Amino acid sequence: MVACAAAVALVALFATRNRLPNSVGNIVTITSLVVTVALATVIKTPLRIRSTTLAFAWVETAIVIGLAVAPPAWVILATGIGVACGSVTRLAPIKTAFAVAKHTLVAGGATVVVLLMGDSWPPREPLGIVLLLGIVYLVAALLDDVLAIPVIALASGTPISRQFRNDLDLRIAGFAVRFLVAACTVLILRADPRLLLAVPPLVLSLHLAYSTRIRTRTEQHAWQRLARATDALNVVDLDQVLTTAVTEAAELFSADEVEIELRDRRRTVRGNAGGIAYDGAAPEPSTVDGRVMPVALEGHDRAVDLGVLRLRFAGPVELSEREQYTLRTFASALCTAVRNAQAYAELARIADEHAYAATHDALTGLSNRRHLLDEGTEQLTNRHADGVTALVLIDLNHFKEVNDTLGHGAGDRVLTQVADRLRGAARPDDLVARLGGDEFAVLLRGLPAPAIAAHRAEALLAALHEPLDLDGMRISVEASGGIAVAPASGGMPELLRRADVAMYQAKRAGQRIATYAPTRDTADLGRLTLGGELPRAVADHEFTVNFQPIVDLGSGEVIGAEALARWHHPTHGMIDPLRFIEAVERSGLLPAFAEAILDQALIAAGSWRDAGFDLPVSVNVSPRSLLDARFPGAVLARLRAHDLPPDRLVLELTETLTLSQLDVVDRVLSRLRDSGVRLALDDFGTGYSSLSLLSRIPVHELKIDRSFVTAMESTAEAAAVIRSTLDLGRSLDLTVVAEGVESEPQRRALWELGCAAGQGHLFARPLPSGTLLAALQRGAGGRPGALAAPLHDAGAVIRLPGRRTGGGRNRTATPAP
Repeated sequence: MVACAAAVALVALFATRNRLPNSVGNIVTITSLVVTVALATVIKTPLRIRSTTLAFAWVETAIVIGLAVAPPAWVILATGIGVACGSVTRLAPIKTAFAVAKHTLVAGGATVVVLLMGDSWPPREPLGIVLLLGIVYLVAALLDDVLAIPVIALASGTPISRQFRNDLDLRIAGFAVRFLVAACTVLILRADPRLLLAVPPLVLSLHLAYSTRIRTRTEQHAWQRLARATDALNVVDLDQVLTTAVTEAAELFSADEVEIELRDRRRTVRGNAGGIAYDGAAPEPSTVDGRVMPVALEGHDRAVDLGVLRLRFAGPVELSEREQYTLRTFASALCTAVRNAQAYAELARIADEHAYAATHDALTGLSNRRHLLDEGTEQLTNRHADGVTALVLIDLNHFKEVNDTLGHGAGDRVLTQVADRLRGAARPDDLVARLGGDEFAVLLRGLPAPAIAAHRAEALLAALHEPLDLDGMRISVEASGGIAVAPASGGMPELLRRADVAMYQAKRAGQRIATYAPTRDTADLGRLTLGGELPRAVADHEFTVNFQPIVDLGSGEVIGAEALARWHHPTHGMIDPLRFIEAVERSGLLPAFAEAILDQALIAAGSWRDAGFDLPVSVNVSPRSLLDARFPGAVLARLRAHDLPPDRLVLELTETLTLSQLDVVDRVLSRLRDSGVRLALDDFGTGYSSLSLLSRIPVHELKIDRSFVTAMESTAEAAAVIRSTLDLGRSLDLTVVAEGVESEPQRRALWELGCAAGQGHLFARPLPSGTLLAALQRGAGGRPGALAAPLHDAGAVIRLPGRRTGGGRNRTATPAP
């Protein structure tokens, strides 16, 4: 800006070389211009912004008057000289340079407008004086604002657009007043130069009125900002109170920095209008070196001294009496706000303690029954899309002996250590609770599949396997667990009831973990009612069998079928076996029921063989049947009656730890296997005793539970279970069949993992024997016996990762060389 002003001054100086003052009148005119500009510079309205004081002067008015009575080049030079004379003894050198440069550029801009008017300037007629003078004055006023406002915005840290809008009405009014003075002065000079004596009193009066107006407006705005600032402090969060106080005080007092020190909290907060720059316990040196104005944070009664509020300015600043009163008022309001926020924080802390105590166990710190029910209800009500919800109920076995032998203090320490281990074994999203006594619960949230609950429960109980250290003694803790998946209805109370049922089933069966099964829930009245109709259903042959094909995943060919029992009830229609199997087992009708189902399965296998499809058939076996030493003989007799080789029958067993430990079960299964009947372990991976069962039961086949297949694409856990099951099957030379295959991506993923066989809705739903035979004869793609297109061309050599040839029905591709 200074360089531009110097260039303008040089051009003006060059323009005056041929028009130097050559008369007393010219010298008087130039001298009068210089004096007028100097006086206009001195007579100004001050405005403090932080440590900088800016002023609004009458210089543009003097410039416009000068352009009406003197050559433009003289006016430019007189403006620079007059501003310099009026500022050099009152302002710092840099401010003097800015003032001279700014007003020189304003004079230069106004001169350009005058030159563009040509012969029309200077105006002679009153109307012309008003119009043309108005244009020149408007340009000068706008140029003054354009040059000054960015500097003010930079000094105050305010956006330029916002600074331009600030006090716009006052600036417009000031422009109008100063233009009126300029126009009247020029008209007076045109009419009678002697009337010029009346101009100074008029200017002084107008200046005083305008200054008073600005001062009134400034104080009014200051009080309004104080009201808004103190109102903004009416929040209950201490951090927000301090942040608001710093930013509002910086705006309110135009301070370069604001610092709040709270002695009782040993905390110092420092910043400016832009935000907090420091917040800590030990105050760091400030970067603002200048005037510091402290004020104590004390109430009206001065009984409480919380700390101190400090305003920092980069230069010398004196606050007016009104600003000092405003500062004390703001400090008092801040003191009240800090005390209120501290009181609210204490109340909130007490309320949180009470709320925590109401929802948590005092001994272990775990959630209590009330919190578990509340959280579980909220989970079941609002978050079904997050995945499967399950509950694991854990009860310590023989805990009463610890209390009776070592005392309740030792028992409490055992419970505390158990709680710590369960908390450590749980996932972050799980909720661990103590329901009372030695009973604990873990709410599992966001499970990708129901079957994952059993593996999570395994990890929880495994955490209790290592002995506890109790005053130097090593105490082993045994526990029983029940798992229940969230029901469709009944909410959290029903989920808790089902987990309790499963836990007591585990205790009665001598298992460590049991999963809730509706078939074993004696609370199902509907199931009890159906139990009374079983004798009639067996006598009237209401039990039928549907068959779901088992398919070679690579070729799409059917390699077997599973028999699925159904009850065709005359009133209730088709009833799923989960609702009647346990009633059948308890009724004494199990041998007759099993023989009827086995007969229908073997008849179907015989009809398929006669039609050219020699397929084995799989039949589910109740664990209670394995307790009957006559069961193998009955099975072999039915095979002979239907003229089927024993290896055409696959008996599917469920994972049952207790039964696997009985000698009679071992003898029954060994006789069946030795006779050629094939054995399969159903729903492998969902029970506790999978590996221990494999060490005792001589099975030929493992069946992967459908829940793992469903979840394999979305969760690494399910895929890991499938992969480990396939690896186990290959190492033990067992066939592995995946249940629940419902899509081509699942089929291909299983096949690429090395799974040879699968069943599911992708190939066929359970069908009557004749319907399945028709489907086999019809085939797929012109291939009888196939229900799906092959995954690869016949004869192709495929390399599959981790695959190798296996025994039995486990068909794998030959690795490429």
